[in-house]
Amino acid sequence: MIPLDAGANVPERADAWSGLCFMGGPMSVNDGLPWIAPVCALIRDAIEKGIPVLGHCLGGQLISKALGGAVSRNPVPEIGWSVLEGGDDAVSRRWLGDYAGRTLDVFQWHSETFSLPEGATRIAQNACCAHQMVAIGPHLALQCHIEMLPEMIDDWCAHWREEVTAPPPPSVQTPERIRAEQPEKLPALRRVADQLYGVWVSGLDGRA
Repeated sequence: MIPLDAGANVPERADAWSGLCFMGGPMSVNDGLPWIAPVCALIRDAIEKGIPVLGHCLGGQLISKALGGAVSRNPVPEIGWSVLEGGDDAVSRRWLGDYAGRTLDVFQWHSETFSLPEGATRIAQNACCAHQMVAIGPHLALQCHIEMLPEMIDDWCAHWREEVTAPPPPSVQTPERIRAEQPEKLPALRRVADQLYGVWVSGLDGRA
């Protein structure tokens, strides 16, 4: 674990790892933070060397930016449980398995989105956000969240009112609704995570 937001240095090269995983955060990749450019350089180094990269939300946006994509305001914010439509092309079938061409449950907490970088394939989308899951070879960029735990959901819901400052659109759930749907949605989310993480882990070659 390298806590960049706490001042940890960004590694210059990716050679020491079998794969790199980037998590979410409240900041934007468009903010003038000193670690964003070095992280993008690290992502490019990993991709050039065939070291799998995985990004969740902010992490997915960093992958897109590193590969020449752009991050911009999403048409609407998304907060809470959400349903995606899985693609049904060869790349989608590899990543999504039985979810290809079907719906899958995920969690959302974002107001920005990323463009499709060159060479990428969109494997899942919904009406609110076109690029929810994007694959580039062994690399996976996610706008949505599949990594959620009950403790994370409780912590994020505690900050809901800091995020939602106006009457929310239908794409934003209240903490009460998020918690009410959690018993059904969280097990479904874990099955999606098992599928995607299983494919990503299969790309690791034991460098670490």
